[in-house]
Amino acid sequence: MKIKPFGVEIWMNEFEDHCEFNLAETCVASLTIEQLLEMSGKNDSVMSDLLPMKMTYGAIQGSDRLRDAICTMYSKQTRDNVVVTHGAIGANALVHETLVEPGDHVISVRPTYQQHYSIPESYGAEVDILHLRPENGFLPDLAELKALVRPETKLIVLNNPNNPTGALMEADALDAFVAIARGCDAYVLCDEVYRGTNQTGDGFSPAMADVYEKGISVAGMSKTFSLAGLRLGWIAGPLDVLEAVSIHRDYNTISVGMLDDYFAAMALEAKDKILARSQQITRGNLAILDAWVAQEPSISYVKPKAGTTALLKYDFDMPSRDFCIQLLEQTGVMFTPGSVMHMEGWLRVGYANDPEILRAGLAKVSSFLAGLAAKSNTSA
Repeated sequence: MKIKPFGVEIWMNEFEDHCEFNLAETCVASLTIEQLLEMSGKNDSVMSDLLPMKMTYGAIQGSDRLRDAICTMYSKQTRDNVVVTHGAIGANALVHETLVEPGDHVISVRPTYQQHYSIPESYGAEVDILHLRPENGFLPDLAELKALVRPETKLIVLNNPNNPTGALMEADALDAFVAIARGCDAYVLCDEVYRGTNQTGDGFSPAMADVYEKGISVAGMSKTFSLAGLRLGWIAGPLDVLEAVSIHRDYNTISVGMLDDYFAAMALEAKDKILARSQQITRGNLAILDAWVAQEPSISYVKPKAGTTALLKYDFDMPSRDFCIQLLEQTGVMFTPGSVMHMEGWLRVGYANDPEILRAGLAKVSSFLAGLAAKSNTSA
């Protein structure tokens, strides 16, 4: 099987250990184990749980405790509708591996996480791209989706909130999207790893698994819950899909680690405190980013409605990779070039880390932009 190189991951692997201000990070500022124990109220009891724990494979599908905790974030899912995976990235890969065969027709939005179009393409599917455009607020154009679907369309893929734009499909838009999918009896895979980060309300929009009988929701502990180090995700969806997924999962997972399962359950049982922290960071930091964009004449964007990232449009005649490498070398600030997401001329910024890091990093970017503008004026 041949597959295209994973642009974002290659970029991150190459540069994220060599920057001073990582504004390419997509997770809400990571929690320490100490912070997790404090939020969960388990400081005094955790060792009595861990010391007698035998390091077996543990529950194959994920512990009952964990799957029950996951279900609290859905309105219609039960323990049996959830299977635990090695991160949301593992969940996405399993769904594609299970549903997509050579010759199938798949539709994926773009920009999105590259898994969602490169994996089905590598399996021999015919993949059509539903382009997300700034003039539409980076939301799917439903007329274009209708034009792409066929009677035989197997799978439609999106992520909501969107990575990298922060665009958000709310309930009415999701219902309209589902109606189109239902018309051709297609599955819908929705990567919801940023769910819980809406800028308003309780942070949550409806989950695809709750609004569509052939809807599949994928999420994990990395982004909203600040625990990427657990490498734990899940799939929520129809029983027949999970049964088929489990056949594939037996070949590459067996189970997740017992410690990962334990700490993820602990975190989700304390989710109100973790979500409050995450939303305080994302909402406060987006205000910082928004004010910065407003005062930079060479930068524009569509303000995110959710998530931890935004796409920035820059007004300089240079490739985004060159821009990002020069920025990193001159300032220590790391962005992600749009070229690795098939969005040349744009930059992805992650705004959910420590506010002081964000402020300091953006100040350095301002100096860099001023230097580029001065060079442009001189050459003109």
